[in-house]
Order: sequence, then structure tokens, then C-alpha cells
Amino acid sequence: MYRVFVGDKPIILTTVVEKEDDFKNYLLNTVNIRKAIRKLNTTSLKEVRLIHKNKDKLLKKFLKKLPNVIAGGGKVYNDKGEVLFIYRNDKWDLPKGKTEGKETIEKTAIREVEEETGVESLIITKPLDTTYHIFKRNGRYKIKITYWFEMKTNYNGKLNAQVDEGITKVEWLDNNQIKEALENSYANIKLLV
Repeated sequence: MYRVFVGDKPIILTTVVEKEDDFKNYLLNTVNIRKAIRKLNTTSLKEVRLIHKNKDKLLKKFLKKLPNVIAGGGKVYNDKGEVLFIYRNDKWDLPKGKTEGKETIEKTAIREVEEETGVESLIITKPLDTTYHIFKRNGRYKIKITYWFEMKTNYNGKLNAQVDEGITKVEWLDNNQIKEALENSYANIKLLV
């Protein structure tokens, strides 16, 4: 099963058909994805489920429905065990961004964290879950696939918000501050943290 978020509502990719209650089932092979997204956005549905019989083909078939945008990002820890957060579009988020040229996804993740926050000396410690969300640009829906990495750094210099990317704050947050920040964050970030 996969979760693809449209805002904070999920599109669930699954092989299991269940009786509809506060969600709607569609067959993955025949779904009009734009209509399904519109229904999710404009009704009280809690989720949409896209059904396909082969669990190994669920994601691959779904990703062919819309253009894909590949991104990399980081959940960065400092020496105190705090996590690096950014504040953009009135929400707390983790730093991430699109790949450029032929760079590896790991290079993308490190570059984007550095650009968006000013933090340096980043070391990837392990890959985290990949997240998926649908967004609309210039009237077209796209799927952002974000490859996340846990990182660590001993950087204790100045934090610099990348203002031209809409970032207004960059902060190291402790566990209590993270709980509070997640109340005003995205569903994908809540899953990662």
C-alpha cells in the first residue's frame, strides 16, 4: 500500500477492495485521475482508493498517470539531537527540492538542505521513506516524488532562510518543539517525523 497526498488527504494505492464509507474506490487502470483529485478536494471524502490486482505494479502504474517531479530532502540532526526545520507557506516543513541536471538524489538532498538553510558539513546517515504528493502548477497536476535522507551535522553557525524560495524561518527544534510544529505541517512530514 502507498499513500499519495493531495494536501492532507491521501490517495491510497491498494489491492484490497473495501465497502465504501467515507472514501471512494476507483480502478487504477481506468481512473480519470484529475476527476478523482477534484472529488477529493471538493467533497467531504477522507480519501480516494485506487485499486489494482498486482501489488508490485501499483506504484509504477500510478506514476504514469501524471508528470513526475523528482526531489531530495533531509531530516537533519545536530549534535544536540535537534532536527532542522524550515517555515514556508505558513507551514513547518523539512528542507527539500528538485534535482538539477544529472546529479544523484543524494547530492540533490544535500545541496537543497544547504541552499534552503545555510547548514553545512552534512553527512547522510541513512535513507528514509520516499514520499509522494500531488500539486498543481500552471493548471496542471504533477506528482512530486521526494527521496528523504537522515543526515547529521556538527554545524553550529548562522542559519540562513532561502527567502527567494518562500522560506521565512529556519530553526533547530527539540522534541517538544517538533510536536508543536507538526500541528502545522504536512501529512508527509508527519509520517517522516
